Amino acid sequence: MQRDWVAITVLTVQLQFCGSFLALYAQSSSPEKTAAQSSLPNAPSASQKHPGNQTTKSALRPPTKVDAPWPREVERRDEKIAMFQPQLEAWHGDELRAYAALSVAKKDSGDNAKESAKKNPPKYGAVWFTARTEVDKVNRQVTLDNFQITAVKFPTMKDRETEYKAFLQANLPGKSKVIALDRLEAGLEASEAAQAAIKGVSVNNDPPRLIFATKPSMLVLIDGAPKFRDVGGTDLQKMLNTQAVILLDSKKNKYYLNVMDGWLEASKLTARTWSYVSRIPKDMKEITKALKKEQKDNTPEGSTPPSLKKATEEAKIPDIYVSVGPAELLVTEGPPQFERIQGLGLDYVKNTSANIFTDIATSYHYILIAGRWFRSKSLETGPWEFVDGKHLPQDFSKIPENSPKAGVLASVPGTGPAKEALIANSIPQTATITRNQARLEVKYDGIPQFKKIESTELQYAVNTATPVIQVNDKNYYAVENAVWFVGPAATGPWAVATSVPESIYSIPPNAPLHYVTYVKVYDSTPQVVHVGYTPGYYGTTVSSTTTTVVYGTGFYYPPYVGTYWYGAPYTYGVGVASTWSSGSGWSVTIGVGYTYSALYYPWWGPWGYYGSCCWGTAWGYGWGGYASANVYGRWGNTAYASTRAAWANPYTGSYGAGSRTAFENTQRGTVGVAGRGTHTNIYTGNTAGGRGAAAYNPHTGVVAAGGAGYAGNIYSGEGVAGRGAVAYNPNTGSGVAASGNNVYAGKDGSVYRYDRQNGNWSQNNGSGWKSTERPQSTMQQQQQARSVGQQRTSNFSQSMGSARTGGGRRR
Repeated sequence: MQRDWVAITVLTVQLQFCGSFLALYAQSSSPEKTAAQSSLPNAPSASQKHPGNQTTKSALRPPTKVDAPWPREVERRDEKIAMFQPQLEAWHGDELRAYAALSVAKKDSGDNAKESAKKNPPKYGAVWFTARTEVDKVNRQVTLDNFQITAVKFPTMKDRETEYKAFLQANLPGKSKVIALDRLEAGLEASEAAQAAIKGVSVNNDPPRLIFATKPSMLVLIDGAPKFRDVGGTDLQKMLNTQAVILLDSKKNKYYLNVMDGWLEASKLTARTWSYVSRIPKDMKEITKALKKEQKDNTPEGSTPPSLKKATEEAKIPDIYVSVGPAELLVTEGPPQFERIQGLGLDYVKNTSANIFTDIATSYHYILIAGRWFRSKSLETGPWEFVDGKHLPQDFSKIPENSPKAGVLASVPGTGPAKEALIANSIPQTATITRNQARLEVKYDGIPQFKKIESTELQYAVNTATPVIQVNDKNYYAVENAVWFVGPAATGPWAVATSVPESIYSIPPNAPLHYVTYVKVYDSTPQVVHVGYTPGYYGTTVSSTTTTVVYGTGFYYPPYVGTYWYGAPYTYGVGVASTWSSGSGWSVTIGVGYTYSALYYPWWGPWGYYGSCCWGTAWGYGWGGYASANVYGRWGNTAYASTRAAWANPYTGSYGAGSRTAFENTQRGTVGVAGRGTHTNIYTGNTAGGRGAAAYNPHTGVVAAGGAGYAGNIYSGEGVAGRGAVAYNPNTGSGVAASGNNVYAGKDGSVYRYDRQNGNWSQNNGSGWKSTERPQSTMQQQQQARSVGQQRTSNFSQSMGSARTGGGRRR
């Protein structure tokens, strides 16, 4: 077992993709959940096959509704009350504070509806409210619970404000209150207060060992000095502290490395060139048989896994780079091929998935790794040095949003994408956990051993996979799948915690348990506890040096190696890529390796492969990547209760709501490795990644998006790259800013309307709409944020419609 962390693991557990589709003010009932397993197995059964690479034309796939259109209406006697899309004041933890424009109009009365509307025009006002948020990052939805209206203002109906407040408070909570996460993220980005509230931590920015290669290569990470354990009944020893399957035959003085569907051998662990093993030694047959079974159980039907024998025949056996500490592998397909970014003094290397640039003016090479920039005069030999945002060439901030390299903007301080990443990284995945159903058992390698956490009075257990923290002699806290537990001793008994000592949140970045500080307890009742975690639990953090989101703290934490290997979070060597696109926002992916061992699956270091024989680089899930996976699904529907968002069967991967039940866990990919997770969900294996841009015309309201990307299958490795474009016209009711959703509330209760035809603003103070040249300063930002949020919600809805028909689950 290993620590409850994202990247380095020795247990086979699985993330859950969860969700439920509800519509605010829509007359639809909550979707039915599929049955979950009440007892969780150690791994999926052999019968849980992948659906394979099944696709249909996207034109035939209807979009999936993430939320209902805005404005949303509720009737009251002869009136229709419409609420326009909320504007955010603040979002802290699971509490949201927002306000929205309201309109009150007489109901249509047959043929005289238009005349009636002229005589009785709508009355406009504003509503302020708070709510507890249930966030489902997988399905990009936020459900509002404990909805409390704090104020209602109508300039021309002040005597009825109390009446409307009472009516709305009594009627809105009975409805399903769901809003697309992309709308809220965009709105939060427009809030200066939200940006100011985000604080960074002091991370380590020392460069790791950097390896540059121009041919197929593979990085094998060993967590400290190699440690071996005897394989019973053989002359072999198995390396403990690596995710690779490495065997040592000390009598023959040979190392064996499992790659694809076969083995490579070398006389030295540090050898660059390893040879194909055509005849497997007798002692290795049982291990090979187990690996092949794992391969068979986890290969999509109709797909042929990469063949090591074929790679040998095509002279494409990779070079092997072994590192006993942090390292990163950069691979180009042959010598680097540079291409100029139009209008800038930057070249980028186009025959690699890595982010490698050259500044023409200085001849410095710049690379982006784990959200950090490093530079050197030589790609091959270095030396490399860290570059903070102040010393990054200005042309990086000018990279066009339709550039193939626009994704790096999320790591360029001060840019819109970088600010957006800060917002997305601050929003938690939440859950409601039934206190008497969530249980914890902590297993130690022998007697519990504790070590002091530097600069605190806390201690942590080193010889267990579970993060266990000793606060004092009678109070121990532990985290399991983003839920806090408390107990009187290191061995329990454990109960779900209803609060966590502030001292735990002071654990510094140089401590291996820093990642648990991103798991929170928000509130509780005698029956349930409301909890959540931000992507920091998966390894991301905000650097105080760059004021951007980076992956990992940059510190190396020595592992515990005893009977088992208990590793700690890595920053480098796991192929992390943080990216951004105008159509889907910020996302994070992790590299994919290729091995079938149930103990080291699915990756153990990034691949530097190319060509049809081998696996390519990782392409992450477009909306949030693995940082949007939901680890709470592992609790199943007995403990993960009283929630209207984010539910899934944790081991079959089936989506737990409505039409989403067609999806099946395909158990290989790049979305997630959370908790101790290694099995992952990414639909049928079909995937797409890309970068694009949206050009918004405030006068016409038309948004044109275009860019370049990759589409293919992460199992077969097949795919094509291409370019395309699409336009959205809100005036026809499609795309950005759906028709009618153009009324905004000012913070003082005034109401504004934006005319998309001519880009003008008008204000309504109770006596009709009057043109205004100077709306409140943030109103233009609100309007642009609403447009971006609508665009991304539409994109996500369309992608979910495509995924729903792209592969089915066989029952």
